Amino acid sequence: MKTFSIVKRAKLFFSISAIFLLIGVISMITRGFNLGIDFTGGSIIDIKFEKAVSVSQVRDVLSDHKLGNSIIQLGSTDGSQAEESQSVLIRTGLISDEQRVETMNDLTNRLGANEVLRVENVGATVGKDLVKSAIGAVVLSWLLMIIYITIRFEHNFAFAAIIALIIDVLVTLSWFSLLHLEMDSSFVAALLTVVGYSINGTIVIFDRIRENLHTHRRSESLGDMVDNSIWQTMTRSIYTTVTTLFAVVAIFLFGGETIRNFSFAMLVGFSSGFYTSTFLAGPLWIFLKNRGKRPAAAVVSDRKKKAR
Repeated sequence: MKTFSIVKRAKLFFSISAIFLLIGVISMITRGFNLGIDFTGGSIIDIKFEKAVSVSQVRDVLSDHKLGNSIIQLGSTDGSQAEESQSVLIRTGLISDEQRVETMNDLTNRLGANEVLRVENVGATVGKDLVKSAIGAVVLSWLLMIIYITIRFEHNFAFAAIIALIIDVLVTLSWFSLLHLEMDSSFVAALLTVVGYSINGTIVIFDRIRENLHTHRRSESLGDMVDNSIWQTMTRSIYTTVTTLFAVVAIFLFGGETIRNFSFAMLVGFSSGFYTSTFLAGPLWIFLKNRGKRPAAAVVSDRKKKAR
């Protein structure tokens, strides 16, 4: 059973969210985002060395040519993540032919003979198309969720869930802007994963609210009923979030540099999803449900005036 009222403290939870989102929006406007080559365009260089090399060795060479932020992937024959490999895929920002030749010569001098298998340039136009596709994918997922939740529950549940999801997306974007972390195509996948995970937690709570509505006593306020529903699902929400975060933290710590930002996006998004599902979604539903309704005290006052 509940230990404290979440609904009665809704203003506090909304204020915390609003303050952080305000900081995040200011950061997005002033600092912007660190977009990867998937969005801005860049170069892809596929190299095969005679001797196996590590990511750190390649990055040390690239750093001397101001390409330290490049994405470096090692190839493997069995599909596992190798610490050293002869096959190396480098993804950089757009570089000139002269800079590429200098970098390749330095790689040869310091890491040994190699063969360039492929060089491709990704134009900025492709990056813009990817941005549009990413935004379209997120918005489409929201629209489909609104339709589904409206059919299964009601439109107030749907809009409350979508508002919570928008907050989750903005929180994730805020962290990437504040920390100036690189955003690539894998970030879009992480964002869609966050949306799916967060809506799942919200649906569980809304389903319990719907069940409790059928047995709702007149002596029990709507806020108390929502509080009871949230606390009845609290154990499930905590266990699900904690076990999921164990896996995400492990990926973040040991998954390597290539997927670190991907796992960080999920780490932030899943944590935000638990917060919005537990502390914001229920109070949001009450607000939307009571929107436009006159307070009970005003109704009683009108009735007394008519009786006179």
